[in-house]
Amino acid sequence: MTRASAAALAFWAAAEARDWSGFGALLADDVVYELPQSRERIRGKAAYLRFNVEYPGEWHLTVRRVVGEQRQATTWCHFVTGGEPGEALTFFEFDEAGLITTITEFWPEPYEPPPGREHLVERF
Repeated sequence: MTRASAAALAFWAAAEARDWSGFGALLADDVVYELPQSRERIRGKAAYLRFNVEYPGEWHLTVRRVVGEQRQATTWCHFVTGGEPGEALTFFEFDEAGLITTITEFWPEPYEPPPGREHLVERF
């Protein structure tokens, strides 16, 4: 496991445990969090910590996959928020000290496939 992979796993472990001190220790002071789908951006450790501490509802996560190399890592997580399941893809960038400098997150919505390929696929 790479250092970047381990740091991404530590990020999610701290989030799931609601260990906000440990979570914050993984972030650079000038961390930037972006959600391209909603075009939202949060700048700075204090604001990003507050965003997570105040996130509404009861939620839990499981990391399905982590891939990392050098100063980047990506995770695929399964979330349950208020009883509703979801998936998230998160891209991390790290500074030389191993702190998270950039987080870009995608929350894809499930959708029905277009007709005409039923004979080629298995639904799950």
